[in-house]
Amino acid sequence: MEALAISPWTVFLYALLTAVATGLGALPFLFTRNILRRHLGLAQAAAAGLMLSASFGLIYEGVDYHLGRTLLGVLLGLIFIQLSHRYLEGREVSFGILNGLDARKALMIVGIMTLHSFAEGVGVGVAFGGGEALGVFITLAIAVHNIPEGLAISLVLIPRGVSVLGAAFWSVFSSLPQPLMAVPAFLFVELFQPALPVGLGFAAGAMIWMAVAELLPDALKEAEASGVATALTLAVALMVAFQILLGG
Repeated sequence: MEALAISPWTVFLYALLTAVATGLGALPFLFTRNILRRHLGLAQAAAAGLMLSASFGLIYEGVDYHLGRTLLGVLLGLIFIQLSHRYLEGREVSFGILNGLDARKALMIVGIMTLHSFAEGVGVGVAFGGGEALGVFITLAIAVHNIPEGLAISLVLIPRGVSVLGAAFWSVFSSLPQPLMAVPAFLFVELFQPALPVGLGFAAGAMIWMAVAELLPDALKEAEASGVATALTLAVALMVAFQILLGG
């Protein structure tokens, strides 16, 4: 009954906070824009590491709800991203000021992060369905978690010529499904909760494919393998430590 005392507007505003927090990931680029080709490769590797660790965090969270549905989601996400890649390959694509291959990569990472946000929005709504204290905790956890996700987007966009403000905009845009999905998930928690592990697995499957098939090969073209491996390892380790400290 506690959940019924919470206003849907309250849920919406808390979830909107998680979207705004994603834009903070672009802030480090206010202090440096001079990115060399080698730095671009290392940035790609770091973005891949952030996405990989976030993906396994999503899978772990989904398994807590239901193992089979989470694995089904991973498979669906893998199929979806492969079909999307084949559809975009060879097509003339533009993304803001970007064109060609850069535009396709930017579109894919923002698109994947946006899909990922649907699952997180459902997670916020379901959490508020369990009470305000749980909802606030999950919201703050996701908001803080969204900052490095915004950094991952910015690491791909800014070296390709997108402004810091533009990267912050696309980072926030990628998280807008969170407030949009949180309210219906809160109002119809029993309907949405079974679908949550599928959504988490779906996002994880797509992000893992993107990190390995797109970001890492690009990183290895721009920087030496040892540097790429170091950046990837540090990004994964820091993100995993961050997630554990946040959960603890």
